Amino acid sequence: MSVAPVENMASLSTDLFYDILRRLDGPTLASAACACAAFCSISKEERLWEDVCSSMWPSTNREDVKSLILSIGGFRKFYADCFPLIVNKEVSEYQWNDYLEYPEEWTEAEYYGDMDEFESISPSDFVSLVDIRYKDKIICSKVLWGIPNANGFNGWFYNCPFRIDLLTYADRDDDNDGEVFLSVANGLPPITSMETERKDGKLWRGLRDGLRLSWIVVNKKIKQAANLASWCPLGGQRHWPTDKDFVIRFGSILPARDILPCQVVECILSMKFRVIYTEGEGVQTTLKLTELSMQLEDMEGSHVNGRNSLLILKEALSCRRSKNYSEVLESCHLYSKVQNELKEEKMRNESRLDRLCILSGIAAFVSFCYYVL
Repeated sequence: MSVAPVENMASLSTDLFYDILRRLDGPTLASAACACAAFCSISKEERLWEDVCSSMWPSTNREDVKSLILSIGGFRKFYADCFPLIVNKEVSEYQWNDYLEYPEEWTEAEYYGDMDEFESISPSDFVSLVDIRYKDKIICSKVLWGIPNANGFNGWFYNCPFRIDLLTYADRDDDNDGEVFLSVANGLPPITSMETERKDGKLWRGLRDGLRLSWIVVNKKIKQAANLASWCPLGGQRHWPTDKDFVIRFGSILPARDILPCQVVECILSMKFRVIYTEGEGVQTTLKLTELSMQLEDMEGSHVNGRNSLLILKEALSCRRSKNYSEVLESCHLYSKVQNELKEEKMRNESRLDRLCILSGIAAFVSFCYYVL
């Protein structure tokens, strides 16, 4: 069978080019756009990027979400905003040496920021698009419009710790009333009992290594979007708070300049699974997703209130991002390193204070005994 030679790219059909490009994933499509003028022109087609986004983030398949993405600039812009992950390397050691002095120096007005700026932010402007994969297969897609329980300017939301429990409030378009299960059929390692799991940790490793999370936040008003997840887990806890629970932690480091004294905060995305069946019970090993939440914590581990969280989320949508995952991990590890150093310094200071109080008490007791005797 002979194949006719192709003299140049221009001799090929545009439809053929389109058929080639529509089979590519996002990074490959972006690279192909730089190969030649024909690919560059065709790669600007919104339909191509809609297919890419639909494949990577199934939550974008919904008609209302498609309308939202088109209203903020289209699928090509959405992919460019959400595929790279947030990187924040502004956490520096010298900055945190003076961190403990900030709370005393800042006035209440400075701590809570510009009221006019806050009034321009509405909780209803934010939309969360969440997708969970296990071993590259989608197991859960959720959409949350607005931020729950945030109505009323002087409501409790603005002064209480910020937290979103996605499974409680997200639109439930899935089967089984929105419940999410993970079993051996999904590729989960089987275990015969929890005692065996405590010894070898096979289920924990399989869960940690296979899970991927994307939590995209969109602001309809300023027409910006960003992925706040780290894609791969940053850490977690086995058998906590009960013997059958596993907590997987994702997240990112967000800028809080001119919002909080600490200048940066950690966005913590927690996923909790509970073992409901093991092989020893006569059925396949099965886990149930019981919690999927977002909260913000400052350097000392304190929860950020709702008011400041809205300001931080808005700021995060325009911060620096990177497609280099090792750079993302380095940013998170740097934050953890500085946070641990701050905690150790705080413990040393408290230890010195305790010793000083003990010595002062002993000196006072000795002085009292001397004068009495």
